[in-house]
Amino acid sequence: MSTPSSPRVLILLIRRDLRIHDNPLFLAAHKARQSHQITHLLPLYIFNPHQIEVSGFIPSSSPENSPYKECRSAVGSFWRCGPHRAKFIAESVWDLKETLEKLGSGLELRVGHQEKVVKSVIDELRGKGATVVGVWMSKCVGTEEAAELKSIQKAVQQEKLEFRSFEDGSYLYDRTDLGFDPVKDLPDVFTTFRKRLEPLRETIPEALPPPPSLPPLPETGIVEQSAPFAIPTCLPDLISALQAPLLAAPCFPGSEIPYPSGIKSAHPFTGGETSAQQRLHHLLSTNSVTTYKDTRNGLLGLDFSTKLAAFLSQGCISARYIHSTLLAFENGSPQFPSSSSPIPHSQGFAKGESKGSGWLRFELLWRDYFALCAQKYGSALFSIYGYRHNTKATWNSDPNVLARFLRGATGTGIVDASQRELYHTGWTSNRARQNVASYLAKRLHLDWRLGAEWYEYLLIDYDPASNWGNWQYTAGVGNDPRGEERVFNQVKQMRDYDFKGEYVRAWVPELRGIEGEKVAGTWLLSEREKEKVLKELADEDKDMAMSPLVKVEGGLGGGGRGGKGGRGGGKGRRGGRGGGKFGRGEGRKGVNSEYAG
Repeated sequence: MSTPSSPRVLILLIRRDLRIHDNPLFLAAHKARQSHQITHLLPLYIFNPHQIEVSGFIPSSSPENSPYKECRSAVGSFWRCGPHRAKFIAESVWDLKETLEKLGSGLELRVGHQEKVVKSVIDELRGKGATVVGVWMSKCVGTEEAAELKSIQKAVQQEKLEFRSFEDGSYLYDRTDLGFDPVKDLPDVFTTFRKRLEPLRETIPEALPPPPSLPPLPETGIVEQSAPFAIPTCLPDLISALQAPLLAAPCFPGSEIPYPSGIKSAHPFTGGETSAQQRLHHLLSTNSVTTYKDTRNGLLGLDFSTKLAAFLSQGCISARYIHSTLLAFENGSPQFPSSSSPIPHSQGFAKGESKGSGWLRFELLWRDYFALCAQKYGSALFSIYGYRHNTKATWNSDPNVLARFLRGATGTGIVDASQRELYHTGWTSNRARQNVASYLAKRLHLDWRLGAEWYEYLLIDYDPASNWGNWQYTAGVGNDPRGEERVFNQVKQMRDYDFKGEYVRAWVPELRGIEGEKVAGTWLLSEREKEKVLKELADEDKDMAMSPLVKVEGGLGGGGRGGKGGRGGGKGRRGGRGGGKFGRGEGRKGVNSEYAG
């Protein structure tokens, strides 16, 4: 039972806001010492079994099984979070934990349904004589995330405690500064949205400073994680707990395709705010931001694109922090915002906005737009009919065709290279993603949600609004004004962006013995060349050479529809595979709310 001298504890529930810079939640917690007379702070991160597989947290010595269903998608039954992103999340969480410890606080980790964990923590603290002041958290875009927030709010308010939710500060614009409701009045065409917001760029808030200090964790501690789960005490064990069940049962159809020799991942970065800021510093110091508009369609290498999306998706860095840093660089400021680190004096320093930095802001605006679309349309983000409610399109679900697509054995070079790169590394370029999505939806006519779920499974930088919004856009059921008319010619695209075929040969080593542009598609090979490739292929992949799924016409020597203006990102039964109308996961069942996405 609490007394006037009892510890006064504020609980912070952390989700996709794994940073201290430009995070209103932590800044408010710092000020709560005075505003709420708190003595202790309990930051809490919960691994949610609806969004990431948690059975790996059960010790091998335990006879118990997980009380939760496997965390799989609704349509394709893929893991909803694969091993690449699981590792990145673990690193990001641990980085925040270490950062908070340096500020005098810490981070407690738990497994379970968020509202139940929060309730149990409140009970534990009260049982040890503490006064729980309230529970604060940030909003996140997503139908599941919005439903979670409401459940937590209800649970907290039933305990007669203060519940406070902060706006998601990871985006560029603050919707309250725009003078109109960007969800209710959101245009269905991005260009209209861009023209409306770009004149308001001066309203973008400055990045908030980090808290100078934070209250300590409760001295009494809290009860350990409930059985059958156990929380690891070091980062390697946390990574192992998250990856183990995924690696034990990979979703890859058929036998494993070996990692190609001589090629490195284009996304070797560790998760966390520390790594995010190092990456941004590197981009400025190497002139990569200034040249970004010219290099962004690359396929190989580290610096042709920013690789900031993964950090943004977990809230390791915010769009406003990036914008503020760009402003500091463009204006010739001596140091980073909210940091003593010096701004590198590379090309473009103190010369105003360049084409590259302008295009980076353009991409951040796209991110804002997809988030607002997700909020406007709610669960329609995961509907096979899309934002357009396109009930005319038909989609097939041939398992053999799908398996070849997932394996990267279609016979179309850029598609196969991208699919293999994605599986092995968790990343593939924006240009490749557009081609893959267009190929699946417009040429194979497979249920586009299978592609979106496969990306959800494998992408390090998966973001619900951007991933599903981009797949809708490319499939012709979203907010592309050209809709079904936009079709990428994968052969022409390879000629435009991989003229020598270096990318295709790097990730599809069976084609390394083929010279010239013929690696664009195996239907272009001579009989002798096909025999050469067949010797390199596993038995289950020989159809890749002998019977490509689609022969993409045109493209070499001119011609063909290139889809160059695209956005980034057979007939069968309508509604696709067994997921019915809505895809996503167990939690995505038409939930809608003010903050749905």
